[in-house]
Amino acid sequence: DDGVLVHDWTATMAAGKAQKAATEARNGANGSKARKVRLSVSFYRPKTKALARKPKYPRKSTVAKTTMDKYSIVQYPLTTESAMKQIEEKNTLTFIVAKRANKPQIKNAIEQLYGAKVARVNTLIRPDGLKKAFVRLSPEHDALETANQIGVI
Repeated sequence: DDGVLVHDWTATMAAGKAQKAATEARNGANGSKARKVRLSVSFYRPKTKALARKPKYPRKSTVAKTTMDKYSIVQYPLTTESAMKQIEEKNTLTFIVAKRANKPQIKNAIEQLYGAKVARVNTLIRPDGLKKAFVRLSPEHDALETANQIGVI
């Protein structure tokens, strides 16, 4: 009505789409992609994003209580002849201890149970599967007195 020529955009867009479709049909939908130059013969799988865990509920209802207390670490003293000889000559007490107990745990257990200062702990696992601990007491503590206190002698 104004006499101004209105450009028909829909016809132009349709023509552009048709031309694009023809190009895709001729060359393939993805076109020709440049190949990445490989500089190494070994392929390393790309690292993917590792998200932090967000559990919906705790997998354990309570914290596990430690079962290695001083009473379960030290099981019983040995009263063999060789153990008695070590008490007298080397100021050393011999115990059968829990197999999972380590030397610092054995040392702390002996100090708490018998009130004797421990100089060092040597351990071995016997052929029958029990762990034997040689507990050497410090010079200010006498192994004979501690053995009497325990009831070994």
